[in-house]
Amino acid sequence: MQILKALFLNTSLKSTSDPSHTEGFMEDVKIHYNQLGVESEIVRLADYNIAHGVQEDMGDGDEWPQILEKVMAADILIIGTPIWLGEKSSLCTQAIERLYGSSSVTNDSGQAVFYNKVGGAVVTGNEDGAKHSASEILYSLSHIGFTIPPNVDAYWVGEAGPGESYMDAGRDNDFTKSTIERLAYNTYHFAGLLKNNPIPAEGNTLE
Repeated sequence: MQILKALFLNTSLKSTSDPSHTEGFMEDVKIHYNQLGVESEIVRLADYNIAHGVQEDMGDGDEWPQILEKVMAADILIIGTPIWLGEKSSLCTQAIERLYGSSSVTNDSGQAVFYNKVGGAVVTGNEDGAKHSASEILYSLSHIGFTIPPNVDAYWVGEAGPGESYMDAGRDNDFTKSTIERLAYNTYHFAGLLKNNPIPAEGNTLE
């Protein structure tokens, strides 16, 4: 049996020197992946020099290509974002824009290069906007070729305004724990299906 690989893109605005509640959330998803035998990695985008643009490589020290290489090696891509003013982070938007820069690249079957990969979203914050942020992420991934299984938007939000965040108060939330489990298992099952039975090229090539 082939080993599945999952990649988490943490679009927190904090670098690794600061704790990230989004990353804490991702670590809880990883618990399930570990149990399922899925290899997984978290990449904190704030640690990289990512140029603005919609090309695969913007040159001049752009470090997105090394992240894209990890995306291409993964069967599952989970994008995680904090909520700011009810919206996904600016780094989340930038990551989606850079992924879009590869949407015209094709695989060996002539399909978009992200075909037969599975996508999901995790969202944390102290205010409303979780479903709005997740819907934008999942639509964007679907639009460029990722398969989106059911129930792959896991989230936690606290009370409105300043207050406790996910690692302070969210880990014991039964609803959030159930969304994490569904996200992990549904992405795992669909990634396995596509690994063994890729989407036929008929009717969906870019050539």
